[in-house]
Amino acid sequence: MISVYKIKPAFQKLLRPFVGVLYRIGFTANRITWLSIILSVAVGVLFWMFPSGVMLWILPLALLVRMALNAMDGMMAREYKMQSKGGEVLNELGDVIADTAMYLPLIKLEGVNQWLLLGFIFLSILNEFSGVMGKVLGGARRYEGPMGKSDRALVIGAMCLMLFFIPGIIDYLNYIFGGMVILIVLSTSIRIKKALSEGSD
Repeated sequence: MISVYKIKPAFQKLLRPFVGVLYRIGFTANRITWLSIILSVAVGVLFWMFPSGVMLWILPLALLVRMALNAMDGMMAREYKMQSKGGEVLNELGDVIADTAMYLPLIKLEGVNQWLLLGFIFLSILNEFSGVMGKVLGGARRYEGPMGKSDRALVIGAMCLMLFFIPGIIDYLNYIFGGMVILIVLSTSIRIKKALSEGSD
């Protein structure tokens, strides 16, 4: 399935020099994860307070930075022998907290169906949970798309930028969220099927 996750190796290659810099100045993988969580919550609070104007630029930028931080914490953990069960739990919980913090304030956008948005957030959490189940069942952590974590960030970021330049698309936001909900359900189904198949080998 098509997913932004497939370009992760190229993205990591671009970020590798920054990982080395952060390591040399004393950062750990878990500190990077915490930085990602704090950034997400802070931007979410700001968007809740000011759901228009410059925040329609700041949220996409914050989503990009968050994706970079998420990639770098994993790289640092692997390359500098910082992997731990605690770090893995923090990483998974951090993703859910960050997603919720950054997406829930979108309910403040005029015309957004609150139940559709809440359903999108709930299904996003289930999508991440289904990915973790692959490892629980003895296989690998599942990242299949469409509409995995990176895909959701890309769509939401692009949507906010379009809202800034073309305010009229606000009439179509519910269609965008509806489409994402369908794709998240498909992604979750694929992850569960893969997890069960791999776990039964």
